[in-house]
Amino acid sequence: MDSQFRATVRQKILDAQAAALPVLTRRDVWLPAVKGKATAVIGMRRAGKTSLLWQLLADRHAAGTLREGLLYFSFEDERLAGMQMQDLELVIEEFYRLHPDWRDARRASFFLDEIQLVPGWELFARRLLDSENIELFLSGSSARLLSREVATSMRGRAMEAVVTPFSFREALRHAGREPGKPADRLTKAERSYVDHAVVDYLVHGGFPEAQGLDARNRLELLRTYVDVVLLRDVVERHNVSQPQVLRWLVQQLLGNAAGAFSINKFHADLKSRGVAVAKETLHQLLAHLEDAFLLCSIGIATDSVRRRQVNPRKVYPVDTGLIALFDRSGKPNTGHALETVVLHELQRRGAEVAYVRTPADFEVDFHARMPSGQELLIQACADVGAPETLAREVRALQNAAHDWPRASMHLVALDAPSKLQLPDGVRLHRAADWLLDTTA
Repeated sequence: MDSQFRATVRQKILDAQAAALPVLTRRDVWLPAVKGKATAVIGMRRAGKTSLLWQLLADRHAAGTLREGLLYFSFEDERLAGMQMQDLELVIEEFYRLHPDWRDARRASFFLDEIQLVPGWELFARRLLDSENIELFLSGSSARLLSREVATSMRGRAMEAVVTPFSFREALRHAGREPGKPADRLTKAERSYVDHAVVDYLVHGGFPEAQGLDARNRLELLRTYVDVVLLRDVVERHNVSQPQVLRWLVQQLLGNAAGAFSINKFHADLKSRGVAVAKETLHQLLAHLEDAFLLCSIGIATDSVRRRQVNPRKVYPVDTGLIALFDRSGKPNTGHALETVVLHELQRRGAEVAYVRTPADFEVDFHARMPSGQELLIQACADVGAPETLAREVRALQNAAHDWPRASMHLVALDAPSKLQLPDGVRLHRAADWLLDTTA
């Protein structure tokens, strides 16, 4: 194939394979392992998808694969502007021209970043899986490769690995302070640091670039993240004709983190202000925001489809650092931030999560069904020191347990006084300990 891009492709391969492996904070992302499938690394912008590709490459090198069999290739390069689907074959040609011994007999690993910049990349990726002996990873920052659409584009040939902002453990690791032992073996000094760190984490969040920034720089950085998502991943991607309605929706959702949200009520509020917008449009906007990973929502725990449809959903930001951008109440949001962090940790652990409202009108933050089949009822509470608060949280758990008898009952709080008397079956966890203990 004669192409203006051949020399550039060859040089990029040589440079990437000669470059020193970057030293990055290790991520704990769950990875699918199904033979014959590509891995699509997806998630919100700036959450660390490219870093994960490099981590995976380094893991394979550490396991014994030579660098010549590992290819990281980014298509975000002005020298490749105008590249078309037929030009993608150059990557294969030049790789095997440089390393002919790796064709067929040995399995190479390709990490293709920003591949969505080349039209028709899906056909190329599928053919690559069918015709070459390679392990394939894909990622990118466009709306399409941020979202679960990539699996559809690959016609079932790709599985998702979702990258989120740092978990609490990853944030400690990034700061060089990850505990190397179980929580019950921490010294007093280590315990004090971890308990203080979890409070900071609830405020600052886990976006990698935001770690260690002062409040002003952190908020401005996070505001640019939100603006880019709204403009490029929602407005431009879906041709949104009422961007102001989208911004009002985001303000409502992120300004009321962990709150219940009803499309009908929001629609009625807009109508009272003279804003004409269809309910279906609002449903679509919410779906677009979830697809871009700016936020997520959970429904009520029930086997009834109709009950799920008529009850409001609870909405959570992708990261607690975003809460301060939109909440104008001036009140501390520690409880809502803790609830958000607990939800994301459950999702990282692979849980199916919903909230519970009992016939007696008690609410429990989460019903979680783990991949093992284990069921949990979880209340997240910033402070259980007040007797009335503790009684309210426990009462809700006990009431919900009547409808979910297989579920164990858990109360996750920032502090867990040792002298608290709890009913049988209710476990109290320090938030820091629960977040660090994946067996909890």
